[in-house]
Amino acid sequence: MDHTTDEDVLDAVGPRLRALRRARGITLADLAATTGVSESTLSRLESGHRRPSLELLLPLARIYDVPLDDLVGASRTGDPRIHLKPISRFGMTFVPLSRRPGGVHAFKMIIPATHELLEPTPQTHEGFEWLYVLTGRLRLVIGERDLTLPSGEAAEFDTSMPHWLGSADGGAVELLVLFGPQGVRAHVRADPVVTGRRVPKG
Repeated sequence: MDHTTDEDVLDAVGPRLRALRRARGITLADLAATTGVSESTLSRLESGHRRPSLELLLPLARIYDVPLDDLVGASRTGDPRIHLKPISRFGMTFVPLSRRPGGVHAFKMIIPATHELLEPTPQTHEGFEWLYVLTGRLRLVIGERDLTLPSGEAAEFDTSMPHWLGSADGGAVELLVLFGPQGVRAHVRADPVVTGRRVPKG
């Protein structure tokens, strides 16, 4: 039987917030600048000298990209499923597999089947990308190199070089991708644009 009181739950919030912030490598000053909550208030919240409230916890949950329940240590209902929210960009689907802000983000990327092949339109941005082909045949263009990766193959590359990903044969492609922060902004958070010009197959 759980004898945890409301007071115990509130007392545990501060240490949990401090551990989460340190694990993310975020300073109090950075957190204050991002949330609009003063650095002294955040410090008192973490030390237990300020009681948590929704007004304080909601912006922190958004910054840390975690459910509010995680901040207050609410008990789980027993459902182990993770509710993922697919993101559609550039005619492709990105399924986020990680939720922490900053650092490397993991996505399942789905390139749909097309009736016509796309002519590459390479883009550049800062950072690195890592990918692993789950199904299908991926066409990967990096600089002057034009590669075809079947399922089971992996690649990593500097995204400051012009690069483009698409289907090698018009079939659907599924892959796991690790993006650095710049890659997330370039691929997942940017406004959709046309990613290639259609050309006849064969």
